[in-house]
Amino acid sequence: MLFQTVLFDLDGTLLDHFAAIHRSHAHTMKKLGLPAPTLAQVHAAVGAGVEVAVERLVGPQLKAAALAIYRPYWDATMLDDVVLLPGAKELLVWLRQRGVRTGVFTNKHGPSGRLACAHLGVADLLDCNFGATDTPWLKPDPQFARHVLAALGADAGTTLLIGDSPYDFQAARNAGLGFYGVTTGTHSAAELKAAGAAEIFPDLPAIHRRLAGG
Repeated sequence: MLFQTVLFDLDGTLLDHFAAIHRSHAHTMKKLGLPAPTLAQVHAAVGAGVEVAVERLVGPQLKAAALAIYRPYWDATMLDDVVLLPGAKELLVWLRQRGVRTGVFTNKHGPSGRLACAHLGVADLLDCNFGATDTPWLKPDPQFARHVLAALGADAGTTLLIGDSPYDFQAARNAGLGFYGVTTGTHSAAELKAAGAAEIFPDLPAIHRRLAGG
């Protein structure tokens, strides 16, 4: 293993939560008298935290009203449609067996991310789980990455970040981390390549094979 620590983005990387996210935005916008967004519109809006996503979908003037609807609905329904992506648990188990530290490093609401990981049975396979509201920062701010590395006692030069978006690549570049992109989330291989990513994979099993030397 080239890496002693592996960090994962959450939505679109370790798990698929987009059905619940889309449903929550659709519920919110209908309550505001707006047309429900398409799944593609929600995909395009997410990545920088829920406040940014909501503003992108409803505009700055309706942001506060939308968040007041979105947040309680999300809290009540977020576990209804969340699933692990193929190969996620197998990769986490394999890394744990080899003594590799693992963690979640996401712009998803931190408490929501931890609840989802516990619900899906992978919380015990993670050494940390950091998200939005856990610190003053969001990806790609390098301070967020430094905070996570310090919590793990990890070194940037031996840490890999796996993620599905340009935010993830920028976070890795800003903090001096290795980066593997995966196309199971919001962005295509072409979009990740355009952002600067060089190592791009179709799914987590393909990354698992690369890490195992296959």
